[in-house]
Amino acid sequence: MDLASTGRFGHALELKIPPPVVALLLGAAAWWLAPLGPSIPWPEALRQGLAGLLAVMGGALDFSGLVGFLRRHTTINPLRPRKSTSLVTTGPYRFTRNPMYLGLVCLLSAWAIWLAALLPWASPVVFVLYITRFQIRPEERALTELFGPDYTDYTRRVRRWL
Repeated sequence: MDLASTGRFGHALELKIPPPVVALLLGAAAWWLAPLGPSIPWPEALRQGLAGLLAVMGGALDFSGLVGFLRRHTTINPLRPRKSTSLVTTGPYRFTRNPMYLGLVCLLSAWAIWLAALLPWASPVVFVLYITRFQIRPEERALTELFGPDYTDYTRRVRRWL
């Protein structure tokens, strides 16, 4: 039986790789790809400033998202969304349903700027596509089952990314 045609291949990848690991792998791929394609001639001060700003923003989003979960005493394990005990809708969760993943996108974008090359920009794009399909959508199914109308109302008020 062909897994791709049955759709089970996609399910086999759901909730399998922690998002920070995905980001690290894509960051390593960006570093490897950087010298293989065209460079982007950023002025040094601009490159450092933008990369630094995005890195700080990404770290702040990751940290504040984590703190929100810890304050509500709910799981921080992204591979086990069904163990969630509380729906977090405060702090950065007022603006994005996925601040920790958005923080990782910021960090990958900062890394792409720092590397000053075109090909590393694939890493934040691939991260968004992969995480949306194999992490966020399964989480959304689990949270809908766990929190019902409260979660559905939240999804109507707050976007998945921004």
